[in-house]
Amino acid sequence: MRLNEVVYTDAQPVEGYGPDFFRIGGTKHAAPLVTGQAGTRSWGGYEDADTLLSFVGEVDVLFVGTGKDITHLPAALQNRLEAEGLGVEVMSSPAACRTYNVLLSEGRRVALALLPVGAAD
Repeated sequence: MRLNEVVYTDAQPVEGYGPDFFRIGGTKHAAPLVTGQAGTRSWGGYEDADTLLSFVGEVDVLFVGTGKDITHLPAALQNRLEAEGLGVEVMSSPAACRTYNVLLSEGRRVALALLPVGAAD
């Protein structure tokens, strides 16, 4: 079996997470947050569409992690993102992290918006 080292672009992979944080590129960041080519920064949640719209034209798809479980985006947010032409995939935050990391390792133009996973069980 041949193993190849994964080389990421300027964007950093998600390395782990807890109830209120995500570890990205070796740094612990408070959730909610967004991450991609331009780095990692805080996100105001569903009411903060402008932060998500900053990815228009820069990514092929934005993964939105909705916390521990998958939920629908509020209709107003979904409609605004679609109207601006931003490709969005909604899933639980753990699934969004895994999917983001895989596509990031393939050199794809992706970004990630994450809500916290909640308290540990």
